[in-house]
Amino acid sequence: MYLDRLMNDGKALDWAICGVGVMPADQRMRDVLRAQDGLYTLVVKSPDGGLDARVIGSIVEYLYAPDDAEAVIEKMASPAVRIVSLTVTEGGYNFNAVTGEFMADNPDVQHDLQPGALPKTTFGLITAAIERRRERGVPPFTIMSCDNIQGNGEAARRSFVAFARLKDPALASYVAENVQFPNSMVDRITPVTTDDDREQVRKSFGVDDGWPVVCEPFTQWALEDTFGDGRPPFEEAGVQVVSDVEPYELMKLRLLNASHQGLCYFGWLAGYRLVHEVAQDPLFARFLLAYMEREATPTLEPVPGVDLREYQHQLIERFSNAQVRDTVARLCAESSDRIPKWLLPVIRKNLETGGEILLSTAIVASWARYDEGVDEQGEPIEVVDQLKDKLMANARRQREDPLAFVSDRDVFGDLVDNERFVSAYRSVLASLHEKGARATLEDLVSGIA
Repeated sequence: MYLDRLMNDGKALDWAICGVGVMPADQRMRDVLRAQDGLYTLVVKSPDGGLDARVIGSIVEYLYAPDDAEAVIEKMASPAVRIVSLTVTEGGYNFNAVTGEFMADNPDVQHDLQPGALPKTTFGLITAAIERRRERGVPPFTIMSCDNIQGNGEAARRSFVAFARLKDPALASYVAENVQFPNSMVDRITPVTTDDDREQVRKSFGVDDGWPVVCEPFTQWALEDTFGDGRPPFEEAGVQVVSDVEPYELMKLRLLNASHQGLCYFGWLAGYRLVHEVAQDPLFARFLLAYMEREATPTLEPVPGVDLREYQHQLIERFSNAQVRDTVARLCAESSDRIPKWLLPVIRKNLETGGEILLSTAIVASWARYDEGVDEQGEPIEVVDQLKDKLMANARRQREDPLAFVSDRDVFGDLVDNERFVSAYRSVLASLHEKGARATLEDLVSGIA
């Protein structure tokens, strides 16, 4: 979108995007974008029901790696490619949530490390392209992470250097010394595209689009200005190009992303299925604001140009946008990738400083209750998580062993050894079992001065 803005202003016309799909689910994206010449409709949904649509034209090509990994590698090896951006989800960086170590035993990583193997992973594809550029005397591209991870550029650097080291120590040194990995923070609520969205675009705008993107009006992109081989003038399209992204990213991860986790499990257990319904419930709004004000914000440094109290209330308004129709289920998915990166750092920081932890610990307990796989009406919950089997098995033992869920040190580290955390966690989990989600929230909120 930002690149399309520049192009429509007659700028950055020597830049364009070649998308690359790596996962099996990207096959449909390939088919749609090829059929539409890379074009898609971006629909901004305002709270008052207004729709603002525009066609995004900055994607000019789309490659699907399982079709032809060699074509993807050769494309990235071209001197014309100067930035490789990553939107591969929090779990796509393949590091242990507690130790931060790259997980070399991943079967796809092991496949990519075999001599002569055609790469399956992002790491294998990109590293192979860097290796070719080095052999050909072409400067390396910049690797620009856009995923919701604290220090996402640094996380990408660690993972790519670790992969390269397993493949060739000399190549790892080259990557560490020559490839730039800017940190960034991207903030816009963009739910999964549905058939209803496609129909709405057809009816409202007369456009038959196989993959429109719908989003809220708010948008923010803070980007560290460390690029090795040039970049578009993003600041001329509204991007905040800064020297230090960390204040912005921690604000977003610990306020917006962690609050999403704060509303989703409690919300599902209370019977809600759409995010705006949860956020419009005064009880949930009070709980989320209290979490942000009392526990998350004290762990943050001042953010240049941002009033954090105003930002908190703005988040409740954004979550309450009924037109976006974001789903609670989307926010509940892949929690083992999200909670350790977004919420547990808040708990750990406050344990260190003596700050409050009750509300953030309550969110962990609500996740544990959700992962039992049965709601308060006895209906099954479809848990979506790469660690689903282990998490659900632990959650189903917790009525007899209340610490079964948080004793998993691969997810929670040593939190189970902290008496203050354990005391708060036991209390909330017992309340969820005895009273239910809504009554538990009422007790939590009523205890706040």
